[in-house]
Amino acid sequence: MTTEEYLLNRFGPLMSIPDIATLLGRSPDGVRVSLYSDTDISRKLKPAMIRIGRRVYFRTMQINDALNLDIEVSPQDRLQ
Repeated sequence: MTTEEYLLNRFGPLMSIPDIATLLGRSPDGVRVSLYSDTDISRKLKPAMIRIGRRVYFRTMQINDALNLDIEVSPQDRLQ
């Protein structure tokens, strides 16, 4: 299973701020604060951000690309 498949199965095509927080191991409030400040993570996440009404979502596939989550894992690494 690729990282893309995993993220799409777990979160669907759009991720909410709590979903991003879970993925990054942060609190939802911490993600909100970092989004509205000029940080490296905000510069990576903002292009994937869309608003639907007052809600903020992120395109799952763009999050995968922005955070470089596609890392090849060799079978030897899986055993460790």
